[in-house]
Amino acid sequence: MPGTMPRYPSEFRTRAVGLARTSGKTIEGVAKDLGIAHQTLRNWVRQADADAGGLGRAVRPA
Repeated sequence: MPGTMPRYPSEFRTRAVGLARTSGKTIEGVAKDLGIAHQTLRNWVRQADADAGGLGRAVRPA
């Protein structure tokens, strides 16, 4: 189906986030090495942070 985004296995996402955090490279650099869009990797990192208790996310006052 044209226009759909590829689905990446959760193991791939987890490893990509780990590389983004530990490689010393920018998110753009890691994403380029992996052949994915940098915004995709940035979204995965943000989601992983949120899943880990909100680390790295801006919190809005209620």
